[in-house]
Amino acid sequence: MNKQNIPDIVIQRLPIYLQALNQLLREGRGVVSSAELGHLVMVTAAQIRKDLSYFGGFGKQGSGYNVIYLIESIRAILNLNQIWPVVIVGVGNLGQALLRYQGFSRKGFEIVLACDINPSLIGTRINGLEISDINNLEENLRRLKLQIAVLTVPAACAQNVADKLVSYGIRAILNYAPVVVKAPEQVHIINIDPVVKLQNLTYYLDTKDYQGLDNK
Repeated sequence: MNKQNIPDIVIQRLPIYLQALNQLLREGRGVVSSAELGHLVMVTAAQIRKDLSYFGGFGKQGSGYNVIYLIESIRAILNLNQIWPVVIVGVGNLGQALLRYQGFSRKGFEIVLACDINPSLIGTRINGLEISDINNLEENLRRLKLQIAVLTVPAACAQNVADKLVSYGIRAILNYAPVVVKAPEQVHIINIDPVVKLQNLTYYLDTKDYQGLDNK
């Protein structure tokens, strides 16, 4: 399988399928059809079959998919058959919230390093992890051999920090800074800005009957 030939949108849907399949497993389901799975994730059955066809055959026509087998297969495709160590760079409000979030460890990720530039944070502990000085970032990344970083720094310094992360060996960045961060082609970046997502949502809202808080 050539990863370069798999559309990004297909990879983006795989974790959504995995989430739905895990829910079915908790409900005691052993088999699911593409139509049922599609209904859960709001994707057509044909799209699910097409997406999975990029990676081989996972079910028989008319008999559906074995839930456990499909979960294991998607986890293998996504390289989730191991625990991925992660660094968080920037330990402000968002960084601290992520450090306290318990869901990472259940999904195959472990935050093993968190760093900041703020002297009042360096040396303190959040959820058992000691915050390190960002000036020691290169040494710590190379020592821990990390490949994944979560970026929660101000927009003004996000690109500079991202450049350093890449030069220190990071190959995947989840960027929460409110700016698009760029990197070489071999480094994969996902930019997440909640405000931008809210702005996407408001396009679909009807404002003619909304008076607003100031008019109440």
